[in-house]
Amino acid sequence: MTTPVRLPAARRRRQLLDVALTAFAGGGFHRTSMDEVAEAAGVTKPVLYQHFGSKRDLYLELLRDVGGQLLDAIGEATGGAAGPRQQVESGFAAYFRFVNDHPNAFRVLFGSGSRRDRQFAETVREVESSIADAIAVLIEADIDHDHRRLLAHGIVGLAEGTGRHWMASGQDLDPDQVARRIADLAWAGLRSVRRT
Repeated sequence: MTTPVRLPAARRRRQLLDVALTAFAGGGFHRTSMDEVAEAAGVTKPVLYQHFGSKRDLYLELLRDVGGQLLDAIGEATGGAAGPRQQVESGFAAYFRFVNDHPNAFRVLFGSGSRRDRQFAETVREVESSIADAIAVLIEADIDHDHRRLLAHGIVGLAEGTGRHWMASGQDLDPDQVARRIADLAWAGLRSVRRT
């Protein structure tokens, strides 16, 4: 192995997360070793362990990182929308562009490997809850907080389920077209929401 190029700590950490994403998306958590991640990153294993205390720590950080990227994309898209209907479509468009542009991130975050481990599943639930929180404040209906949060989680599930189907089918879909179709479904439901 060649001597690793010295990078500032933040850039090295970012590089290691990016390399780990590709490795874990391809091999899963259990089959991917820290040796493989270090080799792919062009660093020694001690350098990798300087940034992440264990493979589990690295994977948890990766889940939080890609979840944060997805949340930021949705927040940016909905924040610039002109009104409620546009927020729905813009939010779905950001989500499905993320699926399209970052399939490895989607696989790591929502793949079955992250669901079978209690700690990983809890981290994914935190990501989903953060996305639902961001959506809940956008729902304009005369309903209480718990009702609004329930609907927001339903919208998250709608997006995630569609993304899983898309990934599993291997279809080459247009993320904006998918967003319009799913937004039509969600908007029709949101327009009929009433206090019950």
